Amino acid sequence: MAGTPATAALTAAGIPFSEHAYTHDPGNRDFGMEAATALGLDPDQVFKTLLADVDGRLVVGIVPVTGKLDLKALAAAVGGKKAVMADPALAEKRTGYVVGGISPIGQKTRHETVLDETAELWDVVYVSGGRRGFDLGLAPADLVRATDAVVADIAR
Repeated sequence: MAGTPATAALTAAGIPFSEHAYTHDPGNRDFGMEAATALGLDPDQVFKTLLADVDGRLVVGIVPVTGKLDLKALAAAVGGKKAVMADPALAEKRTGYVVGGISPIGQKTRHETVLDETAELWDVVYVSGGRRGFDLGLAPADLVRATDAVVADIAR
């Protein structure tokens, strides 16, 4: 499988990961649950990458696909006051990825990143590998290292 900026960044950093491709149904907009089902994974172990505008700056929130991003908690985790979901077109432009395939790793512009604390319950978590139908598995500590994330309670 051809690499993505995410796989290139992990390889360059010497961070171990596994690649998991599946056939994406273009009609399915629940990308994270589609990945969990297609890969036979516990949905709580599969994480989605969301971008929010926190006081005028983009921040990445990584939460389980079974939950929602708590915008107030995300803002607090980065010392902000208010957060709103980022415009999808802006998220695509700033990350270099398409919605449904936005990886927290290897983004075109590096953003502050917050990983939900439930990731630490797993030996391996799964995040988008940089395109629809492609996930990466890696240890939560390695995800933190690859993204310079802080870990906080940001999922509801």
